[in-house]
Amino acid sequence: MKSIKLLIAGLLSLMPTLAMAQEGGQGMSVMGQIIFFGGFILIFYFLIWRPQSKRAKEHKNLMSGLNKGDEVVTSGGVAGRITKVTDDFIVLEVADNVEIKVQKVAVGAALPKGTLKDI
Repeated sequence: MKSIKLLIAGLLSLMPTLAMAQEGGQGMSVMGQIIFFGGFILIFYFLIWRPQSKRAKEHKNLMSGLNKGDEVVTSGGVAGRITKVTDDFIVLEVADNVEIKVQKVAVGAALPKGTLKDI
């Protein structure tokens, strides 16, 4: 978070210099354009791409770690206990003798053991 703030502060400190360079009738120099473009790439990387890839990696680890007996919540809000795991699907027991098939990618979060008893 500090690195992002420092990056933004550094880019903002360059703005008056770039604005004064344009007042002289000349366009932005090649070096100024490269710095400006590089700043946008860094902002894009730290604010969009990196957090998204981190979330995708965590979700992939969650899906690969699903086992029989785990309690999970799907992205649709259905909570249940896993009774069967296959490559792409899991079977959730959502109530006594009520089971539904769900794709693994639809699992939103794993719950601590015993959470379903409290609900």
